Amino acid sequence: MIVERNLFTPLLKLKNFKPYFTDYKNQIVRFVDLFAGLGGLRLGFEQASSSIGLKSQCILSSEIKKSALQAYIDHFKETPQGDITQINTNDIPNFDVLLAGFPCQPFSNAGKRRGLDDTRGTLFFEIMRFLLAKKPRGFLLENVPGLLTHDKGKTFSIMLSHLKECGYFVNYKLLNAKDFGVAQNRERLYIVGNLSCTIDLDHFPIAKCVFKDIQERHLELLNTPFTQKILSQFTPNELYGKAIKDKRGSNNNIHSWDLGLRGVVNQAQKDFLNLFLKERRKSKYAMLWGTPQKDGVPLSLKSIQDFFNHADLINLLDDLVAKGYLKQIKNSKNSELGFALSGGKLSFEFSKILHPNEPTPTLVASDMHKIGVIDFKNKKAGLRHLSVQEGLRLFGFPKNYGLNTSYKESMDLLGNSVCVPVIQAISKRLIKVI
Repeated sequence: MIVERNLFTPLLKLKNFKPYFTDYKNQIVRFVDLFAGLGGLRLGFEQASSSIGLKSQCILSSEIKKSALQAYIDHFKETPQGDITQINTNDIPNFDVLLAGFPCQPFSNAGKRRGLDDTRGTLFFEIMRFLLAKKPRGFLLENVPGLLTHDKGKTFSIMLSHLKECGYFVNYKLLNAKDFGVAQNRERLYIVGNLSCTIDLDHFPIAKCVFKDIQERHLELLNTPFTQKILSQFTPNELYGKAIKDKRGSNNNIHSWDLGLRGVVNQAQKDFLNLFLKERRKSKYAMLWGTPQKDGVPLSLKSIQDFFNHADLINLLDDLVAKGYLKQIKNSKNSELGFALSGGKLSFEFSKILHPNEPTPTLVASDMHKIGVIDFKNKKAGLRHLSVQEGLRLFGFPKNYGLNTSYKESMDLLGNSVCVPVIQAISKRLIKVI
């Protein structure tokens, strides 16, 4: 249960809500960069300021992740303050605009969606602390789409109420980076506030880009048992856009049984496994098994016989269990045996192979290091991982931005980052009215 917090009451009594206005004599807009990450919000804001003839100055930044801190220091030659909760309210300098891509895990489909009950979720109130302390002219916040629907919309409603009570005209919109010249299908929630008027978030100019537009060429290819096996069974054209996983079934998926990774299977077994993937998700089987339908339930032999007719079904299933594609589970309510897909430690080198003529799917920290790219070296097709430089381009970072962390750390940082061109477009509109 989410409870509205009254931690602002002391601040409300102390502040008279008169906004601080920066001296524009020198044409400088001052901003703070909270939960800074790689500094994508800052980059977009600085680009927007420069494009309309204003100087900008970051007077405070905050970040706690060590690898992000190092990347920020390397590029901006500044050291962010650490834990935002340890910044004394009295030490917050005057500023004009607040930028924050506050932690998304409490609201993300990839997380547990605990929202404001999560410690990271309560960091939204640190944003409120900064706004109440200095009453800047505007703010720009970024988060995942799941924030809108978390707890049936109650979480977001609470946040909006606090922002509006602070005196801001607030607007928000889901925007997709693929419409801003970024080769990534990445939809995010953007929230903007201003003291004088509502900022329009509609009718941005559309710019399109696909992966081949930013792809590096002729990089070193991988030569592993996995890449050898997949390239022996599929052509590059057949691999473009494919996901590699066992828990979903579609024409865009390659499964472990397609490659024989746990052992060779015959066509009847492949047909069964592909059908099993879909049937196990049907609500009628969840009711028969006596459990809520989540991401598929075990199916009894009787249930399997409903949709798959095979003369030697029992031996077919036993062989799939022996090879590790299926496992048997006993129903705790009636001791009936059921069949489920094996989880196990099987780990694919790639989770997705990018299509050169499309934007990439949404890139996330958990598996960005497993994104595959078809490349050619010495006129021979092969597979490699997405390069760090390509990753930076897929988030719209400038060419002079580099990452000196390990490959996996770099991809983790990028997967949690913002798309710079989207920030730039929104920031232009914000700056023009502050």
